[in-house]
Amino acid sequence: MSCASRMGHNVPGLAAGDGAGRDLGSARGLEKSGTCRLFPNGEGSTAVVRKIERDANRFKQIVRGKIKTDLRKYITHGEMIGKTGGELVSIPLPQIDIPEFRYGSKNSGGVGQGPGDVGTPIGRSGDGDANGAAGDTPGHHILEVELTLNELAQILGEGLALPRIQPKGRANIIEEKDKYTGIRQAGPESLRHFKRTYKKALKRQIASNTYNPSDPMVIPVREDKLYRSWNPVSLPHSNAVVLYLMDVSGSMTDDQKEIVRIEAFWIDTWLKSQYDGVTTRYIIHDAVAKEVDQHTFYHTRESGGTRISSAYNLANKIIDADHPPIDWNVYVLHFSDGDNWGEDNRQCVSLLRDQILPKCNLFGYGQVESPYGSGEFYRELEEAFDDVPNLALSEIRNKDGIYESIKEFLGRGR
Repeated sequence: MSCASRMGHNVPGLAAGDGAGRDLGSARGLEKSGTCRLFPNGEGSTAVVRKIERDANRFKQIVRGKIKTDLRKYITHGEMIGKTGGELVSIPLPQIDIPEFRYGSKNSGGVGQGPGDVGTPIGRSGDGDANGAAGDTPGHHILEVELTLNELAQILGEGLALPRIQPKGRANIIEEKDKYTGIRQAGPESLRHFKRTYKKALKRQIASNTYNPSDPMVIPVREDKLYRSWNPVSLPHSNAVVLYLMDVSGSMTDDQKEIVRIEAFWIDTWLKSQYDGVTTRYIIHDAVAKEVDQHTFYHTRESGGTRISSAYNLANKIIDADHPPIDWNVYVLHFSDGDNWGEDNRQCVSLLRDQILPKCNLFGYGQVESPYGSGEFYRELEEAFDDVPNLALSEIRNKDGIYESIKEFLGRGR
């Protein structure tokens, strides 16, 4: 590794701060046995790097602004979820073209030109290549930009004006981590602080009048070497569990499940930015509830009736057994088309009031409109609960309703 790369091009600024003058330049090239020769007039490379960094930051701001402006569009379209890889999300951004006039060729055909009778179709014969050959004209270009999930969550929070979540209960675990917080004069070479070492060597040479600006060579000796030191730091880790419940009876179609999948992606993205660890569990139900994996959750359809209380009972058992509220921040999100066996509504309300709501940071019920669902369950909950801080109700009529639904669920800062 060269001296320039190890010092991060930071020596010139340090030297200038110590009065050595601009002639030190940047560290660009010679290292033998801890000796670093500093060449003058090397400021150009540093300026280029800084300009690139400024341009990159400006580009990021432009991308963030574009995504924030069109956030509703990105939230309601599910194709972006398929472009999630690890911790990165690929977002398609159309390139911005400068407006310009476009002139057609004179006498080239079109409306009001050329022979033809009333009712003759226009623009059919000339569309495309009759032989199916590849075209030679440019199309519209789409720029795909990769963002981390944290960046995406930050944009979501700003776009929807979401408050920061204040975790409740005890931290799930207290973990000790080593944090580099100091400097010492002894240590392994792998922890040597090059910037401070060369700064100290430069000071010593200037003080002893051995530094020669015409031959700017800085030679650290043993007394100049400084090393990073660490201290153990206790870090509380606040964890959360999200239980997704979904009605998979015959009245829930694939379109409704797609709405649930898109909304769950954005809710997960926000919660993962608020907690150190997020555990996600899935429960499906018709007349009977069971826990499943993510793939089964979104791709199962039953033909039976609906008893929502079966899902609430199972969720309550899972919370009691694996995620006690004293240690966990609990979120329960239920999606249904509102159909439920009439006599079961009373039991659902009782379970929510006495068991689930006291244990949850947030219980959210999202009613996805279906051509086969009655939508009665939403009204039952609306009548039974009035102004409960950790209960959020949302009606999602179509994909355009996802935006407001997310805001309703997460806008409470719980």
